[in-house]
Amino acid sequence: MPDSSADLLAAVADCIGPELAEVEKLFHLELASGFKCVDALVRHVSRFRGKMLRPMLVLLTGKACGKLTPSHITIATVVEMVHMATLVHDDVLDEAELRRKGATINHLRGNESAVLLGDYLISHSYHLCSSLDSQMASRAIARTTNQVCEGELLQIDNRNNLDLDEKTYTQIITHKTAVLCAACCQLGATLAGASADTISRMERFGLSLGIAFQIQDDILDILGHTSQVGKTLGIDIEKGKMTLPMIHFMKTAPREHRELLRSLLTIHEPDQVEKIRNLILPSDSIDYARNQARQYTQQARRSIAGLPDSPAKDVLDAMADFVICRTI
Repeated sequence: MPDSSADLLAAVADCIGPELAEVEKLFHLELASGFKCVDALVRHVSRFRGKMLRPMLVLLTGKACGKLTPSHITIATVVEMVHMATLVHDDVLDEAELRRKGATINHLRGNESAVLLGDYLISHSYHLCSSLDSQMASRAIARTTNQVCEGELLQIDNRNNLDLDEKTYTQIITHKTAVLCAACCQLGATLAGASADTISRMERFGLSLGIAFQIQDDILDILGHTSQVGKTLGIDIEKGKMTLPMIHFMKTAPREHRELLRSLLTIHEPDQVEKIRNLILPSDSIDYARNQARQYTQQARRSIAGLPDSPAKDVLDAMADFVICRTI
């Protein structure tokens, strides 16, 4: 069982390293353009790819449930394109300037180029997905991207809703983040020929893992440091997005502290993020959010408990720890 992120990456490389290299190759081959300006944007956005969590989920799930096929490589590439498109569009919505310690496309080239590049990535993902004999995967990817958009629209509809409840927050992050992780695991298991019960359990694994991942992301938006996390932080606060630590604080903190948080969220100041961080840190709201994330990772582990022992299963199990302990 890997004990650190470095150990986890080494375990991933041992388990699916050659297949991840094929995904990398197909990603660049599929997105190649005859126009230098397009190639330049694709090269730049490729810097954002980082962990490749979603392709890993496709490949590891497939290997844990059976044998990997060329279709796994295709789908792993498709989900990475979809994910990259959501990052590019998210940066436009958030007016973010930094991602993975580099300038975002919208900051570098403007919103028009960023929106069109996101569309370019999405259209190529469907083009590649349609190369598979079965339309099952195309329908699953289409359904998932629809759900991601629903999650984003629900979040926008609740901007500056300082009374957002935890149930609605969970709906938002389930749709905007977790459903794509769930689809990765569902498709990985399906393409490996797994039983209907196993496919369902793998889908639950991905959903639980994705929710935990987003809760940790929201914690880092409050507590993280830009130099370490590598992207613009405090965006949730600046955009009026209530995340789990703030929702819990609004529900449990003393009245005067809740009123102060409302005031800080309403009146934008240069040191707004720092003041909110200092207000929330002494409370138990960060610990509450971490415990919720931990509960979801425990659910994820239970979902794969019945799989046969294998290196792929071990890595999937270790990923549950990674998503809630990561600092990037």
